[in-house]
Amino acid sequence: MNPVSVRIMHPAADPGAGPLERWVATARAGIARRHEAGFRSIGADDVAIVIGPAGAIPFGARLRELVDARRAGGLVVLGSGAIPLATRSDRGSFVAAAEAGDRRALANNRYSADTVAIACVETLPAIPDLPADNAVPRWLAEVAGYRVEDLRRRWRLAIDVDSPLDRVLLGQGGGAPVDLATVEDRLARVRAVAADHRAELVLAGRTSAATLAWVERRAAARARAWIEERGLRAASRLAQGARGTGGDGENAGQRSPASLLGALLERDGPGPLGGLLARFGDAAIVDTRVLLAHRLGADETAWPVAEDRFASDLLLPEAVRDPWLRGLTASAVGAPIPILLGGHSLVGPGVRLVVGRPLRVRPWT
Repeated sequence: MNPVSVRIMHPAADPGAGPLERWVATARAGIARRHEAGFRSIGADDVAIVIGPAGAIPFGARLRELVDARRAGGLVVLGSGAIPLATRSDRGSFVAAAEAGDRRALANNRYSADTVAIACVETLPAIPDLPADNAVPRWLAEVAGYRVEDLRRRWRLAIDVDSPLDRVLLGQGGGAPVDLATVEDRLARVRAVAADHRAELVLAGRTSAATLAWVERRAAARARAWIEERGLRAASRLAQGARGTGGDGENAGQRSPASLLGALLERDGPGPLGGLLARFGDAAIVDTRVLLAHRLGADETAWPVAEDRFASDLLLPEAVRDPWLRGLTASAVGAPIPILLGGHSLVGPGVRLVVGRPLRVRPWT
């Protein structure tokens, strides 16, 4: 077995970060410490939390530094908010993959990765400036020639604490810097709709066939779904070995993100969202990151700031400064049906936490 290093990447909150950003960063730091102890407990002796400013350099550049420092053997890389529900067995799977003596890799989900184990790092070609960790498995498979497997059947490993709503879904809403009454009310109302065999639940965004199959089995309500932009963050031209030919950086020549719901809002503005969704169902769970990508492009630096997105996720329009996102959030809050807004965790694995029994995990300290 080859030696393995584990690196837990923790983006520290900026000095000027708002209260919701700091609340998320605190949770991620606690999860990172739990991962550090967890990986050490299964015999990984080279485990470290790497703290750096959020988004300061491309993930690919950070991965190059880690590989150069490792030089040989295996490497497990994960974000500090990744896989918070991981078990000892889950961590053991990543370490075992990194220990292998051949060119293989293991991701929590190859289409939306935030935890990746890479064996034989000394055989890797030069790593490009991949914009995010999500693109790593695709680059490993299509460019580096690795055999890439994933653990997507373990739904718990798809959860990533990337928003204050993720804390709420995991039963970690205590000590929130804002009032959670509205979002907790909508969670309860959406759960009630899902339990009603006469009702219809709308899912919009980066959900999956596996999630829909689970809803079909576990929810009494019928499900209507618009699946759009899966792999939004993993679809990097650099991950496919392509080079931009001018224009919009590394994604030049690539189709821009597009959404049917986003196109309707582009035509009519964000205000009609609530009434529009009420035409299709009795409750809705919506991936707003797909709508932002449709409106502003895949580059998150062009989106409303994180504090605005987080306030929108908690259904607090008065705390959202961006006019368009504030209007969208207000429409969801005032809708005749309960609507939840969020990101991939909400419309993906989080659906199980919304529709199923509420989850309570051990506090991250």
